[in-house]
Amino acid sequence: MSTRSDNPADPFKKALAEATKVMANDPELSVSYTVDPSGLSGEAMRLPQVSRRMSREEVMLARGTADALAMHRRYHNAQTHARYAPAGDLAREIYESLETARCEAMGARDMPGTAGNIDAKISHDALRKGYDQVKDATDVPLSVAAGYLVRHLATGRDLPDAAQNVMDLWRDQIESKAGVTLEELQESLSDQGEFAKMTRKIISDLGYGDQLGEDPDELDDEAQDQAEEGADQEQEPDSTGQDDQGEDEADATPEQSQEQQQDSAQAQVSMEDLADQEQGEEVEMPEGEAPLEPPAPQPISDADPDYKAYDTEFDEIIGAEDLADPAELERLRAYLDQQLEPLKGAVSRLANKLQRRLQAQQNRSWEFDLEEGILDAGRLARVVSNPTTPLSFKVEKDTEFRDTVVTLLLDNSGSMRGRPISIAAICADVLARTLERCNVKVEILGFTTRAWKGGQSREKWLNDGREQQPGRLNDLRHIIYKSADAPWRRTRPNLGLMMKEGLLKENIDGEALEWAHRRLAGRHEARKILMVISDGAPVDDSTLSVNPANYLEKHLRDVIAMVEKRKLVELLAIGIGHDVTRYYDRAVTITDVEQLAGAMTEQLASLFDSDPRKRARAMGMRKAS
Repeated sequence: MSTRSDNPADPFKKALAEATKVMANDPELSVSYTVDPSGLSGEAMRLPQVSRRMSREEVMLARGTADALAMHRRYHNAQTHARYAPAGDLAREIYESLETARCEAMGARDMPGTAGNIDAKISHDALRKGYDQVKDATDVPLSVAAGYLVRHLATGRDLPDAAQNVMDLWRDQIESKAGVTLEELQESLSDQGEFAKMTRKIISDLGYGDQLGEDPDELDDEAQDQAEEGADQEQEPDSTGQDDQGEDEADATPEQSQEQQQDSAQAQVSMEDLADQEQGEEVEMPEGEAPLEPPAPQPISDADPDYKAYDTEFDEIIGAEDLADPAELERLRAYLDQQLEPLKGAVSRLANKLQRRLQAQQNRSWEFDLEEGILDAGRLARVVSNPTTPLSFKVEKDTEFRDTVVTLLLDNSGSMRGRPISIAAICADVLARTLERCNVKVEILGFTTRAWKGGQSREKWLNDGREQQPGRLNDLRHIIYKSADAPWRRTRPNLGLMMKEGLLKENIDGEALEWAHRRLAGRHEARKILMVISDGAPVDDSTLSVNPANYLEKHLRDVIAMVEKRKLVELLAIGIGHDVTRYYDRAVTITDVEQLAGAMTEQLASLFDSDPRKRARAMGMRKAS
């Protein structure tokens, strides 16, 4: 007996999740659908959201992303990948891009049904980045073109038009330098270690050999002997299932391989049948392939299950580079620098002060009583009193803040227009540069809405009959100015986007804070810091006009309470002209926007002070009652 789901997309999501687990050869994999960036994190896979309408574009993007990530899960070994990874940024980008292409090509060879789906994903990404309009090779990263070329050569398939355009622009240049090495492609495709070695040769052929770093296979005779002895001890457990998933699959019994292929084929057929349904039509799951009760819809907020949004279909998480073309970003950045020329000296001095304080922390931590290092003069008295006592040495310990990531979440609401947003942008820029020098990764995010007084969400609500208390009634726009792993020099123009006319609109702080917290919580760093810069309470006229007056404010308080309770992230805030200490336990309020640079610098510097009392005193934090 089958049952109907209230949401016609649920059966498709269920079928796609099950098929993805089979293709990834990982039954424990957790698959979720979210507006956050797609990707893999541990045993969790995030796929693009699929709305009730189940448009063909949504379905193909979800399937293509699932197949691409599943192939990466199945054929990629993280230890092998890390062993051969280059040291330089550009070389690493090429290395990562070619490994992704290898995994997808392996999927196309072993499971041909994935090839068309991944093509749809590649086409979507390429069109979103405007690759179909590119006419000069220098406008597209070499790593992207190299990945496209390797996938084309490995599979023999034509690329989607936008990706083909990029490959054609770079192909002659790549093949003229690395054509001989690329002839090894088919032989090394199924062996990740051999493919990684080939990739390093390609990187060298392309002129970036200086970024490869030390070759892990080139050891001197003595080191090689030691490595072989260690390998003899470790080889046995490694060869049981973790060195090369492709070899494991080949060693499996024919019956097991056939059964897995049948499961995969059946799952693919199931997805194709569901995807071909007309938009808006309810879909039934075949008997025995789904639980009788459909899964409960995921809440909008982990902090408050009762908080809701009328429709999340029109929300967007977008990179700053996708909201303006490169020429406009450069122009806006130049305008930002011009506006803040008188302030940059003061901000730079504060940044230098921050860097000195962080580096001073490094020099206060030592390991003593060692056999080598710096001579410990403080322990020479022992040698004088007893000449048989050996000399004592000391060395500096690694800084505690080295494994740290900081997120700056900037309010991009209309009330920040003018000098506040300019100073917030330049401070974020200088702090990112400073912390990067100290090996602290920095992410810069912004939040606003796509429209004033509601957008497409409100229009849909009006057309649907004006439901009572519909929840959040505007379209979110969450902006990534700089991701934590992106170097500052590449994202510098992005902050100029805050000067763009019409960008700054409403502010829905609670969902933005929860979004930033989720991104941080998924990071691998040991210490995570989230600094919010805002000029007051959350305000969205469209939402507050049809919900309780404290609807957004209550949600913000609930999210803050959740973040503080989980203790995965250290949360602090700066209020510009408004008292934010009524929301955040660790916060300061500045009355003059000129104080922002000093407040940001002092707060971050204080966080790295080892004495919590000094830290609280320096930050001027309000203690929790």
